[in-house]
Amino acid sequence: MDATSRRASKRPVYLNLLAIRQPIPAVASILHRISGAVLFFFGVPVALWAVQTSLASPEAYAGFVTLVRHPAAKLATLVLVWAYLHHLFAGIRHLLQDIQIGIELKPARLSATAGTVAAIVLTLIVGARLW
Repeated sequence: MDATSRRASKRPVYLNLLAIRQPIPAVASILHRISGAVLFFFGVPVALWAVQTSLASPEAYAGFVTLVRHPAAKLATLVLVWAYLHHLFAGIRHLLQDIQIGIELKPARLSATAGTVAAIVLTLIVGARLW
């Protein structure tokens, strides 16, 4: 082995994270972070604005109701519902793992799948009720 090949073998390997097939616990963890960011940056401000607007006056409340009935507002509501539900289920999963429950591979995969599927199914149920 010459000096060039030894030097090349010590260099870091480029990993394309979008091309790597992540296991379901990793996907659930990434989605947990994304849902938390969505809730923090969009959910909290929207909720505060909604409460303030709906309590300002009867006319403001009527305008708020009109806005909420728009399909784009319903879609945004569904995104926030999914973010809330996924963050809730993934957070419970992480709390259980913090106390050493479900940390083995099979239970970790099962809990990640169950939480992700439950969030999607409940979001679809809420979506069916919205429309």
